[in-house]
Amino acid sequence: MTRAIRKHLADFIALTVLFAIGIGVTGYIISQQESRPYIPFLEKSPFKLKAEFSDAQAVVPGQGQTVRVAGVEVGKISGVDTKNGVGIVTMDLNRDMIDNHELTVLSDATATLRPRTGLKDMFVELDPGTSGHKLKGGATLPVSATEPDVDPDEFLSSLDADTRSYLQLLINGLGKGFQGHGKDLNATFKALGPTQEDLKRISTAVAARHHQLSRLVHNYGDLTNTLADTDGQIQRLVNSSNTVLSAFAQENQNISAAVSKLPATLSVTRNTLTKLGPYSDLLASSLNSLRPAFRQLDTTNHQVLPFVQEAAPIIQNQIRPFVQVARPYVQNLRPAAHGLRIATPDLVQVLYELNRFFNMAAFNPHGREGLPASCITKTGCTPGPDTAKARARDEGYLYWVGWVGHLTDSLFSTSDAVGPFRRSIFGVNCQTIQNQVNTNLGSAGPLGPGLKGLSSSVEKALFGLTDAVGVGGICHP
Repeated sequence: MTRAIRKHLADFIALTVLFAIGIGVTGYIISQQESRPYIPFLEKSPFKLKAEFSDAQAVVPGQGQTVRVAGVEVGKISGVDTKNGVGIVTMDLNRDMIDNHELTVLSDATATLRPRTGLKDMFVELDPGTSGHKLKGGATLPVSATEPDVDPDEFLSSLDADTRSYLQLLINGLGKGFQGHGKDLNATFKALGPTQEDLKRISTAVAARHHQLSRLVHNYGDLTNTLADTDGQIQRLVNSSNTVLSAFAQENQNISAAVSKLPATLSVTRNTLTKLGPYSDLLASSLNSLRPAFRQLDTTNHQVLPFVQEAAPIIQNQIRPFVQVARPYVQNLRPAAHGLRIATPDLVQVLYELNRFFNMAAFNPHGREGLPASCITKTGCTPGPDTAKARARDEGYLYWVGWVGHLTDSLFSTSDAVGPFRRSIFGVNCQTIQNQVNTNLGSAGPLGPGLKGLSSSVEKALFGLTDAVGVGGICHP
């Protein structure tokens, strides 16, 4: 075989190239087919999702019929079957979009069959849902979550013969009317583009408010039923309103008079508000000044709360019963309190004078505080503001009575068997003693004229005193 290949090498290379080109072209054709199956080991298996449709007419797998989400192709229809009288459409979704969480099919997903062209080229419009659990591969959407396409023959078959005739005439008339006016119709549709966008937004908002609208209709129905059940009360309300309006009609003149006085009232109000302008400015500044105090009210309340909790039982159980018991007596004391209020000024003056009188005789604990010793004896006192201030705080008479008693005890503090006697002090100087001695103990004899009648013991004492104070005595210089 090797010899044959070498002999026909050019033919062998040509066949090999043609074979490779054929495989490449075949692969390219298969890759461009819309309904091609996935290639095992080279591509991921698709995510299969089934949907039950009450009518799967014109759904043909293998014809490139797609599955779309919001207009974006996410898969293809791979099969169709029947089960229990409903059509089962199998959809192969893109596995990469499922794995990358670009597409997540939930349990509240819905599917709708729609024609892509007038030739019934069908596709499935899939709504992946917004709530519920995530569906696994092979899950089936029930009939309640799907909507089939409405075929024209079904619509026409529901019409009677006359309606079909009129519809035929209408379509023929529209055809004749639009004949040659295609551009005008196109321009009209273009002009209606913004209106269509606004209508789309309105429809979207209405769809979003579907639940609120249903509640509104339900509540309106309940209101209507309630009004129907309370027609008697409504009738009484209307009669009462009629009576009130009649009363207003009868007071027409009074209302007119009140309205005529309204301009003057408004003028006075305007003047008052004008005068209140400065007060409002002052009030604004006052309120701004009170702002810190208001901010501290909460803290103050929390701090006062323990005191209030402690004082509340005392006020409730002690002070309040006392006030309830004392209230009758307080009522009786009101006349006396009135008289006491009148007499209080005179009584205060009388008590003030009595206080002065008793202060004159009473002990003043700060009487001579700060007064110099020289001012106490009233000798050698230098006048001045401090001295006058200290003298104004002289002691009362009771203080001096006690002082006299103390001095009397000092005077008569010596006693013997006969009783207490007053002490005395005899003081002389040397000159006086010398003069007396010279005068009484001179040439006049032993006893001078001043010492006549003294005893001998006294005479001896005088002679001894003469010796003591004489020459060489205590008085000798």
